[in-house]
Amino acid sequence: MRTVFSAIFSMAAPFWALMILAPTWSWTRRIVSSPWIAAPPAVVYLLLVIPDITTILPAVASPSLDGIRDLLGTPLGATVGWAHFIAFDLFVGRWIYLDSRERRIHPLVTGPILLVTILLAPIGLLAYLPVRHLHRPDEPR
Repeated sequence: MRTVFSAIFSMAAPFWALMILAPTWSWTRRIVSSPWIAAPPAVVYLLLVIPDITTILPAVASPSLDGIRDLLGTPLGATVGWAHFIAFDLFVGRWIYLDSRERRIHPLVTGPILLVTILLAPIGLLAYLPVRHLHRPDEPR
């Protein structure tokens, strides 16, 4: 389980690197435009959840603090949770990247927000929303 846990972020890291380090490269937009970039960690999630669905489903279908704590406190639960975080964080980061390019927000503004999104996705999203609001693509510059 440790190997799977460690491999999950490496599935997303190249896409984050493209969005942050090469945001204006034409291939970055082509690659990141595909929602399938979030599929590898999502597939790991699926492959981990299906065999243990009878353990995981009750905890998420009727969540309680104790039930979620107990699930995430296991190697399986922590790895499933990590795959979930990585897949959805990447999907949110992808949206931020694509939206910022459309709105012509400078990469020096978006890059730090994407970095925060890697680490603390909801805070990254909250940081981007006001920036997005201030940069409307239909307004003349």
